[in-house]
Amino acid sequence: MSRFTTPAANRRTSSLATILLAGAALCLPGTAQATDGYFLNGVGAKSKGAGGVAIAMPQDGFAIATNPASATAVGHRLDVGFEIFVPDRGSEIIGNQAGLDGIYSGNNANPFILPEFAFVRPLSDTVSVGIAINGNGGMNTDYKSNPFASFGATGPAGVNLRQVSIAPTIAVEIAEGQSLGVSPHLVVQSFEMNGIQPFAANSQNPGAFTNRGEDWAFGAGFRVGYLGSFGDNFRVGAFYQSKVWTTKFDRYAGLFAEQGGFDMPASWGVGVSVDAAPKLTLGADFKHIEYSHVNSVGNSVAALLQGKPFGADDGPGFGWDDIDVWKFGAAYQASDKLAVRAGYGRSANPIPQSETLLNVLAPGVVRDHFTVGATFKPSDNLEITGYAMRAPRQTVNGSGSIPAPFGGGEANIHLAETAIGFSFGFGF
Repeated sequence: MSRFTTPAANRRTSSLATILLAGAALCLPGTAQATDGYFLNGVGAKSKGAGGVAIAMPQDGFAIATNPASATAVGHRLDVGFEIFVPDRGSEIIGNQAGLDGIYSGNNANPFILPEFAFVRPLSDTVSVGIAINGNGGMNTDYKSNPFASFGATGPAGVNLRQVSIAPTIAVEIAEGQSLGVSPHLVVQSFEMNGIQPFAANSQNPGAFTNRGEDWAFGAGFRVGYLGSFGDNFRVGAFYQSKVWTTKFDRYAGLFAEQGGFDMPASWGVGVSVDAAPKLTLGADFKHIEYSHVNSVGNSVAALLQGKPFGADDGPGFGWDDIDVWKFGAAYQASDKLAVRAGYGRSANPIPQSETLLNVLAPGVVRDHFTVGATFKPSDNLEITGYAMRAPRQTVNGSGSIPAPFGGGEANIHLAETAIGFSFGFGF
């Protein structure tokens, strides 16, 4: 069957693409992901149901958000989904001589609804284009009881980082079963910080440090990918995502290193999938995220003790390390109308024990992710997919985490996550 479409289909898909672009605005409210550090553990309901595996196991249009080369493998389709995300985050401060001791809940804002969109269209037998729009990460805490009140902080404390990734994509099958893809990676992000007034004394710009309302930044990078099939049942994939260079959060120029800089870190990964039986596909991914290469994320709070204030080029950050992530997933075609999935993901913890004080506001420490999912296909052109994810509570106990000038002691942080989600896939 020809992969070209009729003029009527062209008009229909053009309208759908317009809807997708409008969806970018909808992705911003309430973004609060913190799974692989502050990146999602997967994009799209099918991938999430299979542990987040996607690099060499494309199952729907959302696969291009991980590996742009997947556009040649998924056909002509539109996918629209959403997730209901419930993080459980909080902290405990012990042994502090300045009165901070206590148990604090950061759950004043819950739950979050996170939409995502993807559209892929073949232009010929070897060239496909698409676009994916999704929340690409984020951090949210909302402490009604401010952990820093004894320092003189007022009002609730918390952080809200929201990021949306927009990835127009083109992929080419350069030889039979061998595809390359590229995506300009466009990012819209917003940030707000509240309730940390006492720390402003350690900033080179105290007036642009906290309680400055929501600020916006925009950035661009790129993502490239490869997807190869070997024989009838074995696939290999790889991707590289560059750092996303963004404009600065001017309202928080006294908080983030480099006068408000908050670039998105680079990442790369490889994956394999195999049809282990006629109805069973197994997949595995490895991903590396370079958090430490972004100063505002990776710099240590110990920079304060070296005379470097918040907001300086080498000023303090959240002290996050680079992390490695492993994902394993399975998909079983139970019948013509029903497919079931399960998966597991394991990520390193980006937050060292010495860096937990600031990360009371951003406790992205969960490590294990367990997922299940299923797709029901009521007709040839419609799929309905659901999944559930549970990341058990992970705690990082501080060690030398609160500097002596702030009263010493330790800050212990924890995070757990529960999510359910659904998507609707439309084939053309």
